[in-house]
Amino acid sequence: MHEENKASANGRGKIRSVTQNETALLALMEKTGYSMVQENGQRKFGGPPPGWEGPPPPRGCEVFVGKIPHDMYEDELVPVFERAGKIYEFRLMMEFSGKFIGVCVSLDNCRLFLGAIPKEKKKEEILNEMKKVTEGVVDVIVYPNATDKTKNRGFAFVEYESHRAAAMARRRLIPGTFQLWGHTIKVDWADPEKEVDEETMQRVKVLYVRNLMISTTEDTIKAEFNKFKPGVVERVKKLRDYAFVHFFHREDAVAAMSVMNGKCIDGANIEVTLAKPVNKEGTWKQHFNGQISPSPENLLGFPNKDDGHQKSLGKPASLAVRLNGQHSPGPPEAERCTYPFFPGIKLTPISMYSLKSIHFSSAVMYLEYFCNKNNWAPPEYHLYSTTGQDGKMLLVYKVLLPSIADGSQSYFMPDKLSTTVEGAKELAAQFTLLHLGKHKHFQL
Repeated sequence: MHEENKASANGRGKIRSVTQNETALLALMEKTGYSMVQENGQRKFGGPPPGWEGPPPPRGCEVFVGKIPHDMYEDELVPVFERAGKIYEFRLMMEFSGKFIGVCVSLDNCRLFLGAIPKEKKKEEILNEMKKVTEGVVDVIVYPNATDKTKNRGFAFVEYESHRAAAMARRRLIPGTFQLWGHTIKVDWADPEKEVDEETMQRVKVLYVRNLMISTTEDTIKAEFNKFKPGVVERVKKLRDYAFVHFFHREDAVAAMSVMNGKCIDGANIEVTLAKPVNKEGTWKQHFNGQISPSPENLLGFPNKDDGHQKSLGKPASLAVRLNGQHSPGPPEAERCTYPFFPGIKLTPISMYSLKSIHFSSAVMYLEYFCNKNNWAPPEYHLYSTTGQDGKMLLVYKVLLPSIADGSQSYFMPDKLSTTVEGAKELAAQFTLLHLGKHKHFQL
């Protein structure tokens, strides 16, 4: 009996020999008429199934199943999943362990992230090089530098013709030291774009405008977008080299998108798309040693790594804001930071002050942690209000740090207002941390 075909200790306790395994799989193929091929560390069952006519199923029809026990094979797994519907293709990885399985929608990702690329390289150069080292390359997405439009931001996205082509490219590039033009290039999956249902998108009346000049003002943007039809723009919010243009009516937003996309404003050719709405209940994923993604509508920002480390698709629904004012595409989905809680898992009491900065998901919590680390009293928040031009109540917090004893400023108040108490408090904490980070005596 071959050792590699024994059941894992935490599996079902069954032992199958090579002969028994082969017999069971052959019986499955004879019963179903599906073919089975093993390649690249996985065994593929079907794809397409017998008698299939037409194109493969569209994206979104695949689920990922993890933590399958060692001793379970297609002859047992396929009948389980056939209960949900006809299987087009079933791919089984050849190394598994664990007794709990997890099922989620499979991300049919066709895009890879390339980090730390030379900033002087153009799209065509990157595209040509990637076609040389990988197969199935369809396109390369490169964003111009915020301050110098002749350079890129130090990262790019490579689009492949299929998820399989992207997966094969990633597998080929990651194991060794992948270099382009003498530079070590970082390769990983691009963070998937958040899908927004068509019904929601049909109501959007905000445009996302990228590739603006740093010097371009909100007034200039509003004037340019009002040219095709005066008075249609409600307001503009610009964040470094991108902006959100709010319209009174959706039809004007759609018309403006068609007219303005590709137009030149202050010497920069802009890109214009419909802004994707964000989930306001889960818009923040913050890493205080890395990246943060604010909701563009709330205009809250915090630190981010340099451009070469960004992996997201850079879509308007997920944009990151740096402390020093620079902006890059946003971070991964928040769901990627959650894990299943199984019965029997041991829990250990812990103090939040024993954690590291990366464990905090808000500036408010991190400021409290920072004060404790420096043996200061907790921050005090004092709430103020005013009325905006549209009659809405706007809020702002003043933060008092009474334990700073070296004569430096102890009151901190941001220069932005919020419509919610939570937003105002978060903004005040971010502003305080920003200024503390600039102080020579304090290390965040």
